[in-house]
Amino acid sequence: STVSKNSLKTSLLQLECHFTWTLLKQHVSLEALEETIVDHIKFVKEFNITDYNILSYVCHLKNSNEEALRNLKKAEEAVQKYHPGEIARRSLVTWGNYAWIYYHMQRYEEAQTYVSKVENSCKKLSSIVDGKIQLPEIYAEQGWASLRFGCNYFERAKNCFEKALKSEPDNPDFSAGYAIAMYRLEYCAARYGRYCEETRSCVEVLKWAVELNPKNTTLLALLALQLQQLRRADEGERYIEEALQITPDLPVFLRYAACFYRKKGEVDKAVEILKKALALTPKSVFLHHQLGLCYKFKIFQLKKTRYIPQEKVENLIQLAIFHLKTVVDKKPVFVSAHSDLANTYALCKRYEEAEEIFQEVLQRKNLSCGEKQEIYLNYGNFQHFHMKSESKAIKYYIEGLKIEEDSYGRRKCREAVETLLKQKIESRLGDATDIATLGLVHNLNGEKQKAIECYKKAIALDPNNEEYRNALFELQLSI
Repeated sequence: STVSKNSLKTSLLQLECHFTWTLLKQHVSLEALEETIVDHIKFVKEFNITDYNILSYVCHLKNSNEEALRNLKKAEEAVQKYHPGEIARRSLVTWGNYAWIYYHMQRYEEAQTYVSKVENSCKKLSSIVDGKIQLPEIYAEQGWASLRFGCNYFERAKNCFEKALKSEPDNPDFSAGYAIAMYRLEYCAARYGRYCEETRSCVEVLKWAVELNPKNTTLLALLALQLQQLRRADEGERYIEEALQITPDLPVFLRYAACFYRKKGEVDKAVEILKKALALTPKSVFLHHQLGLCYKFKIFQLKKTRYIPQEKVENLIQLAIFHLKTVVDKKPVFVSAHSDLANTYALCKRYEEAEEIFQEVLQRKNLSCGEKQEIYLNYGNFQHFHMKSESKAIKYYIEGLKIEEDSYGRRKCREAVETLLKQKIESRLGDATDIATLGLVHNLNGEKQKAIECYKKAIALDPNNEEYRNALFELQLSI
């Protein structure tokens, strides 16, 4: 062809668009992501350019390039409608995506046309620095795309919005993106990583974003959830009530409002809100997950009462399982939903089904450290409380501890295994093995002195055990 494929590829890699932002499909479930975006397009019109662009990329990942082109056309229409005065500036990402999709379809002439369009516009906008396109809108666009691709990308999203804000510190859209990225990072850190000192600053960032976007009820709800986390739930609830007045029918907001009430313990209210949202967006994985959690909580509560209306429990079990199964089928990468489903099976004594789910997830190769720790914790709990196997529970809690990264799951594994071992040892049912295992736990937690004491006690009870002697010897060497 007249267009050289190699020089075209070089130019394509210079573009700023979804194809050059390394958004990998193994981190998402494409079906679920597509449904989320389609729902968003329906309810949040001012976001259409961003949504159609990412939707076109998702279509490409699903090998439907024709569909991808149709979505780019819609992105262009949205630019003309919402930004008629800045067409070039607002179309750079869309044109970049066009170029890449035509390239993948081996329509090189058309790809080259779009590459030239971007290059000429950038010259006019003088937005090229060191050969890279630099515009705040484009950083923001990358930020929103990163938020859609999950936990692995939240840090990047935050950095993108930070860069965009450097040029326009009071831009409502950039501040909203920055606040949402902070909120999600904080949430993931609490769940999968270090305890964050950032919670307080996250509240400040959300308050600032709310000031710039007083009608953005998603931000109001996230602020409420963040305040709830800081034990300022009454203050938070005022924001939820205010937001319910502004957008009583916005599913994105309603799902967070429901989270707020579920965490407050008002589960029936949460269910009512979730059902309303699900009627508006019936495919939403998030809503199915929240409903499953609510029903699971209600089963748990009923099990504690003396006279259980069996029919009511059965009905709740059916509901919880239906919603959680929907989630794991639609979004296999959602690891904690698998634990939620397995735990629900365990609650109603369907142990084989629970075991099957745990085994499938335990054998996965691509889990993050935090996800592994969470699954070891849940499986340990299952062995301990449902299968009544203390030895297996101890084994899996320790697997969670062996992964050094600090997380909620690791801290819980540590508490659980220490409590179990100390109870056995103190009740005199513990033997040398339990004492040595406690030594191992202390060692994994970096408490070497305590570990040494445990191994010495274990050796006193079982003097010929080579393993304990070696462990003690290595510990003494390492101090």
